[in-house]
Amino acid sequence: MPPKERSIAMMGYRSVGKSSLSIQFVEGQFVDSYDPTIENTFTKVTRVNSQEYGVKLVDTAGQDEYSIFPVQYSMDFHGYVLVYSITSQKSFEVIKIIYEKLLDVMGKKYVPVVLVGNKTDLHQERTVSTEEGKKLAESWRAAFLETSAKQNESVGDIFHQLLMLIENENGNPPEKSNCIVS
Repeated sequence: MPPKERSIAMMGYRSVGKSSLSIQFVEGQFVDSYDPTIENTFTKVTRVNSQEYGVKLVDTAGQDEYSIFPVQYSMDFHGYVLVYSITSQKSFEVIKIIYEKLLDVMGKKYVPVVLVGNKTDLHQERTVSTEEGKKLAESWRAAFLETSAKQNESVGDIFHQLLMLIENENGNPPEKSNCIVS
């Protein structure tokens, strides 16, 4: 059976770790240098339960509260990873605006989303509590994870959970299994 093709957009405020999470997922490495992204596209075949997926991951430029939502990210995407940094209250506020703009542009009340609080390795600099993230995700009916791209903590889980949300949205709930995304 050929892999199901799924397009995912990675969005959030600048320097929250969108590119680091993307590279960690696709290539299994952490890039320490910061180079602002315009847009990068990555592909990876991954397995969730017994189904293979060809994931096209678009790592977008950082957004801010004044950014106009890029219309190209509302078409032909199956799901969204919305990232903030646990060390930046500003990035947490901006992610709420990005989500509202996403729903507005798509004209929907729900889209498959995983809300990600990144940079847990910097826990001593935390300004956004786990509870705040969970509460926001619940209000969106989204999945929620805290991650560390640097330590490769829960990075694969982001995409595993999002692919399951996408399947549920498409009316194809995945079979239960003990398999893990690799």
